[in-house]
Amino acid sequence: MKKRQWTGLWITLLAIVMVLSACGGGSKGTTNNATSEGSGSESAAASSTLTIAAATDIESFDPHNNNNTASEAVLVNVFDYLIKNDSQQKKVPALATSWEQVNDTTWRFKLREGVTFHNGDPFTSADVKYTLERVAKDNTLKQNSYFKNIVEVKAVDEHTVDIITDGPDPLLLNRLSKMGAGILPSKYIADKGMDTFLKEPVGTGAYKFSKWTKDDRIELVKNENYFGGEPKWNEVVFRVIPEASTRVSELLAGGVDVASSIPSTDIARIEGEADKKIVKAPIQRVLQLIFRQTEGSITADPKVREAIDLAIDKQGIVDSIAGGAGIVTRTSVTPGNFGADPSLYKTSLYDLEKAKQLLKEAGYAEGTAEMTISVSSQYKEQAEVVAAMLDQAGFKINLDVLEPSAFSERYSSKSFKEIFMIGIGNSLFDASNNYNRYMVEEAKGESDYNNPEVEKLLQSALVNMNPESREKEYQQVQQIFSEERPAVYLYQMEGVYGTNDKVNFAPRSDEMFYADEITPVAK
Repeated sequence: MKKRQWTGLWITLLAIVMVLSACGGGSKGTTNNATSEGSGSESAAASSTLTIAAATDIESFDPHNNNNTASEAVLVNVFDYLIKNDSQQKKVPALATSWEQVNDTTWRFKLREGVTFHNGDPFTSADVKYTLERVAKDNTLKQNSYFKNIVEVKAVDEHTVDIITDGPDPLLLNRLSKMGAGILPSKYIADKGMDTFLKEPVGTGAYKFSKWTKDDRIELVKNENYFGGEPKWNEVVFRVIPEASTRVSELLAGGVDVASSIPSTDIARIEGEADKKIVKAPIQRVLQLIFRQTEGSITADPKVREAIDLAIDKQGIVDSIAGGAGIVTRTSVTPGNFGADPSLYKTSLYDLEKAKQLLKEAGYAEGTAEMTISVSSQYKEQAEVVAAMLDQAGFKINLDVLEPSAFSERYSSKSFKEIFMIGIGNSLFDASNNYNRYMVEEAKGESDYNNPEVEKLLQSALVNMNPESREKEYQQVQQIFSEERPAVYLYQMEGVYGTNDKVNFAPRSDEMFYADEITPVAK
């Protein structure tokens, strides 16, 4: 009990430090950014411009070669899918007007007529064929693993396609409504080349590319010929502001209309302004530690992984660092996702003394169990608390805090050491999105996890067209993971956003920023 009280006191002290540093850094952030190009209150004052502040930049304008939610949240405004998830995650027509399953391996899609790309080229079945066969066949693309089961796309006519898979695929519609299925202009790329496309991207979306200054901002302009009707904004700007205190300062100064990932220590500060407010919503993202289990790695020892789990007071982190905006969990498949196991949700383990004992049983004297935790700077505070808790249990933790772009590069190259901390969302709304990374081929180089029983369950679930038995397969995987701990789940996150009174903004659980779902307030 005393140890838990000490931990709580430590977290409280850290929270106080965060408040002071946030307040101290705020004025500096305002001063520096108010004079920069395109920032300051004048950029947000025009009702025709929507400005959103995000913590991380996109990886590229290739929807097939991005692998994070921050990228998709922007690209959904430029590239359309065949099928779209609406704000309630119901599948609705987009570039496809209807679809039907012909047999276990074939789906037929009727395409929307009269749609043009931003350069004026007509949208046809040729673009669907090029797009999906590219992402399915090029294994260097980051989205390939989601689409490699597509063996062929047949253009039946200009506005009809058959998508053929290598076996039954219970997730095809889910795949076609997520990043990686953004439709590309086949003629434009054939004529100009992919390098030109990446510099001057063209889609069918509500907004057209204007400018991208890496790690600074993305500027989009209205697509006057959008098939979905006239877009609401003349211009949409995504500003990349990694420092939370600077995002908050820019919101307060009028430099942005919506700011994401607001720290709990700044909520009262924003709510104290008459023209600002905080908007919250549960999101799919679960903050977690993923372990390397390569032979010889300290985290290959199951007792070490269990000791890590028991040494972390997850509810304490939620209550302090997250300001209560989170739900502890022992699974990453949260309610609303297919395959969720309710018995592992809203539960947590914490036993500091047992953690110390397990570490001794694993053969480590206090201070000799040395590990590196790599983390993006956006989760720095959570990582610091985790490191302190593990230090208290007898571990020696080295924190490797990276800027978001550097973390993304390390993530893609699978070059983390023993542990990395990451918040993983679920744009598929299916347990496969959480667990396919633990299949043998996918796990190579990242976690090197290998369990034949789990492999069999995951492979079966990929082609199981019976929802009831498929759900049980994923629930069985979660029960195995709760014992083996290839990852330790900290908590399901809640999206915390700051907005001004110029916009109506309702956060989505998938964290997408569809600009036309953010509406200007009439004055």
